[in-house]
Amino acid sequence: MISRRVLLALGAILPAAGAFSQQPPASGASPIDPLATRFGGPFTLIDHTGKRVNDTDFRGRFMLVYFGFTRCTDTCPVDLAIIAQALDAIGPQAERLAPLFVTVDPAHDTPATMAAYVTALHPRLIGLTGSESEIAAIARAYKVHRRKLTLPHHGTAEYAVDHGSLTYLLDREGRFLTLLPHNAGAPRLAEILNKYLG
Repeated sequence: MISRRVLLALGAILPAAGAFSQQPPASGASPIDPLATRFGGPFTLIDHTGKRVNDTDFRGRFMLVYFGFTRCTDTCPVDLAIIAQALDAIGPQAERLAPLFVTVDPAHDTPATMAAYVTALHPRLIGLTGSESEIAAIARAYKVHRRKLTLPHHGTAEYAVDHGSLTYLLDREGRFLTLLPHNAGAPRLAEILNKYLG
């Protein structure tokens, strides 16, 4: 869930409403997107198979990036189910996408944990984890807040992670394209993706 503080912070860096419309640019056009340098950037992480990967490994494919954690009980399962359904809905076009699920809880979400989680959701979903510093770096690059919350009456070892729930679409060169609407439903997400994938 996005806190009011994060929404206010985003409001300070995002242009006026409508500036990140889900309409793709006209063919051959080279628009200057004021958000293009605000989200994304280089990263080095570990995928759910245990392989070290970086952002350049996904060049040539659009990146669909979502942040969450495997023990999330509300937002993440719903959003990831919508992404999975949208991937099915766009059919062969999904091969042009790298759908990335980046954990905000690297202390718990090991490659093996991520593998069990993402493979149960969709065969194309790629789980990414890493060290605390690596996850902190990609979270900063994508302007994703994350905060560990100790659960009351569960002792200090039990915690949840409050985190941003935006979904990002980047082009085949790793450049930001748009923020995808939250809880829009799989048909709407598939429609938007199809427009960009063209």
